[in-house]
Amino acid sequence: MQYFVYILYSHQLDRYYTGYTQDIEERLKRHLSDHKGYTSKAKDWQVVYQENYDSKTDAYKRERQIKSWMSRKKIEELIGK
Repeated sequence: MQYFVYILYSHQLDRYYTGYTQDIEERLKRHLSDHKGYTSKAKDWQVVYQENYDSKTDAYKRERQIKSWMSRKKIEELIGK
């Protein structure tokens, strides 16, 4: 089973969002749907980066690592922007 760490970007909010999932397309649809939560503030989220992992544990650790940076500059370095 594959797991993905992904980074979304919203032009409207000029913000990044990091998460992990097994199905990026389905997860993006959920981010773009009407729901409560951080990503509900915009409807223009795009996947700008992803990494593949064989285990849920490894994907979760990587997601936590990226979120711990709390640095837009580091995220933009990672995604090559």
